[in-house]
Amino acid sequence: MLPKFLIADNSQELPDQIFVVHTEFPRFIVGSDVEDFESNQEIHWIDEKPSDENLVADLLVEAESFLNNELDNQDELFDEDDE
Repeated sequence: MLPKFLIADNSQELPDQIFVVHTEFPRFIVGSDVEDFESNQEIHWIDEKPSDENLVADLLVEAESFLNNELDNQDELFDEDDE
């Protein structure tokens, strides 16, 4: 079973972009600025885009929350390694 969200990047071609992949229906990839996930978001739908805009908004909030939690967790792991 895949996780609900995955982080992806293509730092060689798009060094200022980060991507969050939603693996459950409706599947999509949202790309955004590394420093500010809310800016310049571009959603790439793998499945058909839902007509419910509230669902889309909720999924984007979940994606942002996931990304923030993962980045915080990585910071904590790197801080532990430095000790």
